Amino acid sequence: MNTGKYIFAQLLQFINRYEFEKCVSKYNGDHGIREFNCWNQFIQLFFGQLTARNSLRDICTCLKAHQNKLYHLGIKKQVNQSSISRANESRDWRIFAEFGQYLIDQVRPMYADFPIPNIDLKNEVFALDSTTISLSLKLFSWAPGKYSRGAIKMHTLLDLRGSIPSFVMITDGKYHDSNILDVIAPVTGAIYLMDKAYIDFAALYHMHEMGAFFISRAKTTMDYTVSENNYNIDLRFGLKSDKTILLAGLNQVNFIPNRYAWLNITMIKTISCLLFCLIIMKY
Repeated sequence: MNTGKYIFAQLLQFINRYEFEKCVSKYNGDHGIREFNCWNQFIQLFFGQLTARNSLRDICTCLKAHQNKLYHLGIKKQVNQSSISRANESRDWRIFAEFGQYLIDQVRPMYADFPIPNIDLKNEVFALDSTTISLSLKLFSWAPGKYSRGAIKMHTLLDLRGSIPSFVMITDGKYHDSNILDVIAPVTGAIYLMDKAYIDFAALYHMHEMGAFFISRAKTTMDYTVSENNYNIDLRFGLKSDKTILLAGLNQVNFIPNRYAWLNITMIKTISCLLFCLIIMKY
């Protein structure tokens, strides 16, 4: 007979239920609930995530097959997929969003001094990107996507020290990637890595004002003039060119509030012919 705790029950011990209940009370999540409360809902979804279940039905089928062990796993009541689905639909999502942010805030300081592979920097380094999840418009009419299809986008800001997501936001499929820059609060001194879909000069200028830096691919349609060429580059690292440029297009320079401010961007071309730009403001 096994006298120890199951691994899942041991993992639950690391989760602060008091903080979770604070989030539940804040949004009155357990109002009118008799048995299947928010904590039990969270545990079953947590179980499905850890065991890589593909659907709510898969979660319920798996738990039903281990009914004699549910109490020792920390699950008080096993329900069917319809009950979980109704709970996911009716309960305030902010309960789980705020608790998830609390867990992230607890973990990130543990990796504050964690080294980034092949990079020797003391700055905080974030990678920003999004992924599109295709959906059926007949079932998810609230999530329109491109080309008459249903989709949602999950925008993630990943802290490269420990690969911990510091920010996650889910939108419909038509939400442009660059709009997420208006939601994220830049960290002073941090470096943000992003794709060219995030080229929004007004938002990037705000990021500069907050004391942050960014590295991004440049769009092929970017209008600029070269003000300086740096020929002192090391070709062994795959660099082909290093240029300082000035933006020339009206739509690109109108975001600068100070008419005496010039936007200098260092553009580096690699062997794979990708252009990267690092923003530096000069007055």
